[in-house]
Amino acid sequence: MTDPLDFLDEELAGLDAASLRRRVRSLSSAQDPEVVLDGRRLVLLASNNYLGLANHPRVVAAAKQAADEWGVGAGSARLISGGVTLHDELERRLAELKGQADAVLFSSGYLANLGTISALVGPADAVFSDELNHASIIDGCRLSRAGVHVYPHRDVDQLEKLLSDWRRDHAGDRALVVTDSVFSMDGDLAPLPDLADVCEAYRAILMVDEAHATGVVGPEGRGAVAHFRMEDRVPVVMGTLSKALGSAGGFVAGSASLCDYLRNRARAFIFDTAMPAPVAAAALAALDLLTLEPGRPERVRDRALRLHDELRLLGYEALAPDAAVVPVMVGEAQVAVDLAARLLDLGVLVPAIRPPTVAPGTSRLRCTVMASHTDDHLRRAVDAFAACAP
Repeated sequence: MTDPLDFLDEELAGLDAASLRRRVRSLSSAQDPEVVLDGRRLVLLASNNYLGLANHPRVVAAAKQAADEWGVGAGSARLISGGVTLHDELERRLAELKGQADAVLFSSGYLANLGTISALVGPADAVFSDELNHASIIDGCRLSRAGVHVYPHRDVDQLEKLLSDWRRDHAGDRALVVTDSVFSMDGDLAPLPDLADVCEAYRAILMVDEAHATGVVGPEGRGAVAHFRMEDRVPVVMGTLSKALGSAGGFVAGSASLCDYLRNRARAFIFDTAMPAPVAAAALAALDLLTLEPGRPERVRDRALRLHDELRLLGYEALAPDAAVVPVMVGEAQVAVDLAARLLDLGVLVPAIRPPTVAPGTSRLRCTVMASHTDDHLRRAVDAFAACAP
């Protein structure tokens, strides 16, 4: 009998031939500046644990205490019986962090984008998306069944033209403009004030994904929206707990009406089992640390800039960071794979990013730094890059 999955080996072989096949690595240590992989200690330049809080003793202790009090699993969706007071407190704290009236939790940032975009617009509407937005935004646009208009990266003029053309024939329909604030693979910042101007001119909703800005950018790590002092101009602010805040999950902050609407219309909230209490407690502890140790966001930005400057001196095409992401552009996928392998041999773990994550011909090494990286960690990383310099 013919195997209906016999195409899989051929597809995998094609990925191998194009240097695009991915394999899961499993660490045997926590997300610290140094990790253990296959028995070797390596400097980690691959984690989104930007503030170094994922293994912080206070964060771990909070999760343990919550597990003792509430258990590990939530048991059901929050609209059934899965909600606990920790969820309410975390939503209040996140709304405060983002300068908004309320916030709603999701089990992941991916689900936050899927649920929110598909709840806000539908088949009669349109969504306008930056071409370098995260996959979760792209999938949320598709799931909404709205007309999708992709504008060139950070190109506000082209966005305005697309919106103007669309609005002429859709006077009463909804338009949603959605963008990352810090782009996950390029590390640059969206032109939020200009985007808000266009949205206000054409009656469009502006949604900003702060996944890579929360905890890193802006006053006290409140994000790029706060950096531009635009809390009253961005009605939909999305963020994650799984990066700088060292926990897991996602959220959307905005008006009380927006959050109540999402609790009633976002399928990724309604039908999903609630965030486990220990995860919520860990995020609350991370927010406490953000207040108690306000120097962490500035420290991670300084380290990212220092790494960028050192790599540029070595001849690498490193893009200037607006947050904690330092891309090192190399071009072809095989070149990126080979460089990542050489760095691994020299004791540095940094991922090769290839299509379809990025466009063909733009493969890169995506370096990320943490506030907990010491001068010695950065020196060892730079020495390894120097040994592989072009």
